Amino acid sequence: MFELHHLTAHEQYEWLRRGDVSPRELTDHYLDRVERLDGGPEGLGAFTTVTADAARARADELAARGRSAAPLWGLPLADKDLYDRAGVPTTSGSRLTRGRVAEADSEIAAALTEAGAVSLGKTTTPEYGLTGYTEPLAGPVTRNPWSTGLGAGGSSGGAAAAVAAGLLPVAPGSDGGGSIRIPAAATGLVGLKPSRGRVPSQSGLASLGGLSVGGPIARTVADAAMLLDAMVSPDGRPPRDHHALRAPTSPDGAYLGTAVRGEGRFQLGVATTTPWDDAYDVRVDPRLLTVLDDVVELLATSGHGVEETTVPRAGYPALFRTIWQAGAAGVPAETDDDFALLEPGTAWLVRRGRELTARDLGAALAGLTAYERTVVAAFDRFDAVLTPALAMLPRPLGWHDADDPERAFEQQCLYSPFTSFVNVAGLPAIALPVAEVDGLPAGVQLVGRPGREDVLLAIGAQLERRLRWQRRHPPTW
Repeated sequence: MFELHHLTAHEQYEWLRRGDVSPRELTDHYLDRVERLDGGPEGLGAFTTVTADAARARADELAARGRSAAPLWGLPLADKDLYDRAGVPTTSGSRLTRGRVAEADSEIAAALTEAGAVSLGKTTTPEYGLTGYTEPLAGPVTRNPWSTGLGAGGSSGGAAAAVAAGLLPVAPGSDGGGSIRIPAAATGLVGLKPSRGRVPSQSGLASLGGLSVGGPIARTVADAAMLLDAMVSPDGRPPRDHHALRAPTSPDGAYLGTAVRGEGRFQLGVATTTPWDDAYDVRVDPRLLTVLDDVVELLATSGHGVEETTVPRAGYPALFRTIWQAGAAGVPAETDDDFALLEPGTAWLVRRGRELTARDLGAALAGLTAYERTVVAAFDRFDAVLTPALAMLPRPLGWHDADDPERAFEQQCLYSPFTSFVNVAGLPAIALPVAEVDGLPAGVQLVGRPGREDVLLAIGAQLERRLRWQRRHPPTW
């Protein structure tokens, strides 16, 4: 039986524009699914907060004003629970800040409102977004819609679970070390991490090391492109932030047109080495290597040039550990009582971060800048570099050893060793759900040149046309 969430986000937007469905009808449809599938001990745990009354009021307000050209007009979304929306709690996945109600919108929430979206609430994140799995002690634990005994990845785990299960058409996420691509790969979605500076409202330029940027999570490449267009330019005009990179222009939208056309032949590198190989015994699941080989063959027979390459190491593990710990030093914990409310892994990161000296931090930042240049130079002869998205299939809930922070950090590196170096290099990257292995999603990652999200979207669209992953859905669909 047909239901509204069976449409792509782009199709839903077109229905809204034509008047085939109203913002209120679409909002009610998704709120009903959230109520039925998300809450309770057996629910997905994709949402920490549902703002049903505010969402319906917003939908009615948009309808009363009349249809507009806003790039997300009437489309339901939800905010990742690291970002403020006025009058709504921002827990940041922590018992320490649970109950804090925001007084004003964060910049990214304001941008999505300007783009015409309807916020249904907050999606779940691990404590302060610091891990690649979404199982906060503050709750809820986010379950993978493909198999609810498995995790959905992180830190945008709630957003990914919501989109995969049809609780949202698309969702914004943020990515400081893989936090869009990891959950997208784990739940069978497209997840795009933009170049540093691309999204004005969350450019990465203000974060330590320039790691964390905002980007889209979606079921199709075109849906991801549509949301990226809105995040770059909420009013449909050129970006107002002078730091933002300009997107290539297109009569169909800066990125949406590229994703719809899916044109071009490119020179691609293929890498299965990781920058963590000198620190940990990284082993990619042979089944995922087979998936990668199948994609390489498909790209080669489609006319793309393909050759092997490697990911630079250059002392990366120690540098990244330092910047990750330094980034956690600002968590608002001051007293013993505060630290008692933090999860063991967070407390470990905070304490380690506060032990660092200015000299330690300066050396790490200089080292990461040199690493960025090394990666860009190493990949320069390619239009994009292909890697596995993850080294393992989705992990069981509780797999990460939360009581042993060193071990949990290692486990995250073993699970997702291909993601964080892209943040350090400031490059765009996209996770694509190219296959299923034993009934679970299996993906690949494409890493692009600086500012070339358009190339990633074009290649992704070509693969999507051949592999038709948009037709695959988890049981909760």
